[in-house]
Amino acid sequence: MLKLYKNLMKHAERPLDNLLEKRLDRGKELPERIQERKGIASIQRPDGKLYWVHAASNGEAQSALILINALLEKDDELNILITTGTVTSAKLMQKNLPKRAIHQFYPLDVPKWCKEFIEHWKPDLALWMESELWPNMLQEIKSSNIPAALINARLSPKSYNRWKLIKSSFSKMLACFHLILCQNDQEATYYSKLGGQNVHVTDNLKYSARPLPHNSNDLTALNTAIFNRPVWLYASTHRGEEELAANIHKQLKAKHADLLTIIVPRHPERGDFIYKELKTSYPDFEIIMRSNERALPQFDTDIYLADTLGELGLFYRSCPIACIGRSFSDDGGGGHNPIEAAKLHCAIMAGPHVQNLQEIYDEIYANKAAINLNSEADFVAQLDRLLSDKQKLEDLQARSFKYANQKANVLERVMEKLEPILPEK
Repeated sequence: MLKLYKNLMKHAERPLDNLLEKRLDRGKELPERIQERKGIASIQRPDGKLYWVHAASNGEAQSALILINALLEKDDELNILITTGTVTSAKLMQKNLPKRAIHQFYPLDVPKWCKEFIEHWKPDLALWMESELWPNMLQEIKSSNIPAALINARLSPKSYNRWKLIKSSFSKMLACFHLILCQNDQEATYYSKLGGQNVHVTDNLKYSARPLPHNSNDLTALNTAIFNRPVWLYASTHRGEEELAANIHKQLKAKHADLLTIIVPRHPERGDFIYKELKTSYPDFEIIMRSNERALPQFDTDIYLADTLGELGLFYRSCPIACIGRSFSDDGGGGHNPIEAAKLHCAIMAGPHVQNLQEIYDEIYANKAAINLNSEADFVAQLDRLLSDKQKLEDLQARSFKYANQKANVLERVMEKLEPILPEK
């Protein structure tokens, strides 16, 4: 199976070139960096030791930042390359990467492009995050004798059952990793049954994340603009959830006349589309876009559309209540990380579709540290209770914060397991 895949990808350069051109037209690639997707670096390799961390998109990249900071603090002669596959994650990395860390786009899995990437960067160690595995690049890593680890590894029951059908191929990919660190016992069992070696459970790195950053001047300005209005946040929304937020705002406004709804879309580039969609459906709503010269909500603003990148920490600090996005979305959901909001004292809610982070949500619900919403009507009722009952709100905030900080030592366990495969100084 892997030989067939490799042969297909050897002849895929031209169609993949066409695909990249189409993605460029849709704003899903950066023109000045498109060559990175073919393994051609846009910057020189720094001298000395270099670790390579790969994270598919935003969520994995946030976890990767935790690890990157720890590795750089441990070794002051180290440089780190991080690769991701989306424009949004690239912008996020450019904004948040520490010194001695650089970003490139991950190349598509054409053998020639993978080889060019490895030959340029010559990483001393490869650390891949979570679950994205590319056969040709993994083979190039193994052929180049680069020690590798799969960090924060996850594997859903559905994926496990699919990979079982081609176990020998998946086993060969896993053989490229000297170490596999899983988020839970079930996933560790899956990886072991599929041929993974040196498999351990270290829990989810997201628990060790530092609180999301913010600009203190922006926080003061935003809090001043909100003043004492009742406010709630819908964080990291996907298509369908902005309309849901607006409809909920409409239903609650009769009781909470000064209600302010803040929407932070997962992909800020959707801002113009969201604004037009909401103005069409709710022409009487006052809607302000933050991307419009960093405008602030006014006294009569209904919906504040925070279509900017990397400011979620600001809004979690300003809003006592946060519903986590992609849990009601049109794409079938999957959920986003609730720990970021919990670490900033938010009372947390989420919809029924959180399967990508099911274990975290199961635990947070078991600890009564978040509200599990099962419908739009439930959403309205629960949000109304939190807006109306200060004690209920404060109790939920306290449980949420306590839960988020009870597993802060995950990073220490990860670093301990990594120690034997780290190259010598």
